[in-house]
Amino acid sequence: MEFTPYLVWNVIITLVVAPLLYNIRQNTAELKRQDILLNKTREDIAKNYVTKIEVKDEMEQVMDRLEKLGEKIDKIFEMIYNKGKSG
Repeated sequence: MEFTPYLVWNVIITLVVAPLLYNIRQNTAELKRQDILLNKTREDIAKNYVTKIEVKDEMEQVMDRLEKLGEKIDKIFEMIYNKGKSG
């Protein structure tokens, strides 16, 4: 069996280039998989956060309740103040 340049070239391609191409293909597939997982994670994380509109609505409700509470406290102080004057 003679070692011709053609045979040497085939051996180089088989033993060097083929595993290299296989690794490149595996890395590409893994990169796609991680990209898909990252996109799913981004979608899931976005579900946990509130929008600006939701925050604004909640803050309005809190402020309304605080105003009502303030009015009730004012009424209590008026009643106490009026009792002190009349008594």
